[in-house]
Amino acid sequence: MITFRHTLFSNPDFKKLIVELDQEFVVRYPFLHDVTASYNLLNELARVIIAYENLTPVACGAFRPVDDMTIEIKRMYTTPPHRNKGIGKKILTELELWALKEGFSIAILETGIHQPEAIAAYQKSGYTRIPNFAPYTDIKESICMRKYL
Repeated sequence: MITFRHTLFSNPDFKKLIVELDQEFVVRYPFLHDVTASYNLLNELARVIIAYENLTPVACGAFRPVDDMTIEIKRMYTTPPHRNKGIGKKILTELELWALKEGFSIAILETGIHQPEAIAAYQKSGYTRIPNFAPYTDIKESICMRKYL
């Protein structure tokens, strides 16, 4: 059974999943990791959701406030054996609902050209492509998207 937990960026299970995410990122974008690693740092303002199968963390996602109206979706990751089961979509939906409860009305995100499964999932969830926002403005491998919540 999959359960979801709202938590903070300091959660050790979140940090474990992020290590796996970063390892996958290096494989897909080996020349970009050193450039973009600092773009993914989260702080105490980040809101995090972790999906568990029994007591094992299997997926995560987060958002951080950008301004009074906007959040940025960050660090979406599902372990390979748990992909294509709707867990990531559920996390994304929960993050959006959490943001709405806090008064935000716009979600933005960045993904990459070598992640067609992520692009398709975001489009199915109502995100549309926008011009790349900072700090991704000049990164041709980046795809930025937005959704009005």
